[in-house]
Amino acid sequence: MYRTKQDFLADWMVAAEGTIRVLESLTDDKLDQAIVEGHSTLGWLGWHLATSPAFFAGQVGLNVTPSGGADDIPAQASEIVTAYRNIFENVKHEVEQSLTDEQMVESVDSFGKQIPRGALLRLLIDHQTHHRGQMTVLLRQAGLPVPGVLGPTKEEQSF
Repeated sequence: MYRTKQDFLADWMVAAEGTIRVLESLTDDKLDQAIVEGHSTLGWLGWHLATSPAFFAGQVGLNVTPSGGADDIPAQASEIVTAYRNIFENVKHEVEQSLTDEQMVESVDSFGKQIPRGALLRLLIDHQTHHRGQMTVLLRQAGLPVPGVLGPTKEEQSF
């Protein structure tokens, strides 16, 4: 749980850099890559990362609007990257301008439970990390480059 907005913003910057690196590995022709038919695709996961922060922001009382609807998955990988960059900046700006450290520890209603804003913002980052991990598996399965995010990938290690 974050107790100061600066602690969240520091993690948000690092997490976003990693997410952007993963999203930049996407190609238009591989957006439909899934582990098996009927499961989440690279395109869906990337778009989910570009739109879902608006939900978390709304839960903590911030006004963040995604670049499109959750089901409006673009056919171009570059649109996903641009939409993610936009929502990343919007979340950053809203937290900087609208939240105080005192508000980070205040509880808000989320699905009928009282949860501190700082805990919901931690969930935002955990949620992003979870889906980013799913994407790295699909990138490798698709034969696309897998960027190191929390350490080097096998391809990045020098032997």
